[in-house]
Amino acid sequence: MKNIPILDKMPELDLAIEAAYEAGKSILEIYESKYETFTKSDDSPITEADLKSNEIIKTILSKTNHKILSEEDKDDLKRLAEETIWIVDPLDGTSDFIDKTGEFTVMIALVKNKKPIIGVIGWPTEKIIFAAQKGCGAFRFSKGRWEEIAVTKVSDLSKCKVVGSRHHLSEKEKMFIKKLGIRDFTSIGSSLKVGKISSGEAEAYITTTNKMKEWDSAASYCLISEAGGKMTDMSGNDITYNNKIVNHQNGILVTNGLIHDEIVKEFKRLD
Repeated sequence: MKNIPILDKMPELDLAIEAAYEAGKSILEIYESKYETFTKSDDSPITEADLKSNEIIKTILSKTNHKILSEEDKDDLKRLAEETIWIVDPLDGTSDFIDKTGEFTVMIALVKNKKPIIGVIGWPTEKIIFAAQKGCGAFRFSKGRWEEIAVTKVSDLSKCKVVGSRHHLSEKEKMFIKKLGIRDFTSIGSSLKVGKISSGEAEAYITTTNKMKEWDSAASYCLISEAGGKMTDMSGNDITYNNKIVNHQNGILVTNGLIHDEIVKEFKRLD
């Protein structure tokens, strides 16, 4: 799996792929057995799989000296003094894990100067890994081999496939998607929404919530950018990472790039 066809490969990319793979294996073992579910202070669910995945990822990534910002660890803010950090979601889509949809992922990003330069997303149930390194393209490992992936060239909104949250789709988002004239909408769990767009299987993902955090999007940012697409907030502002406040305050828009400005323009008209 380390033979991803990138010439100027950073050693951190191999580590991130290894961490996503090993964490994914441990998640699957728990997924297929009986496990305990707990509730965090913000009422979101957490399982043994989140915690085991977190430990495995930290062990592998600690071979570097970069600090790690993880959803499952207390943030002491020491990372703010660092130029380069890891941003990790050990199990993105815990609700999908609990509901047995199979649509949950492991997300690992390396961020330098507030921008993701490596993004790796593991999809344990399908044994698929998405990976990207800044300036080197986006790739998907499936059925034992790597292939380069890219976004579609669809520029007509009415012909676009839009993917959205299964658990958090708001009435505002439903109304906006309808207003855009989009008829093809599918609910998908976790960061697989961005995986689909990066692979040319959909054109857009729209979320207006302020609940998404840096670990929910950092790996995806690198992947979609390298696949030829675009990720901004809903007003078209670029997204930065390793900030003191980790929430994305103004939602997230991910597209194939060609329809991006049109969606932003329509969104601004709602205000």
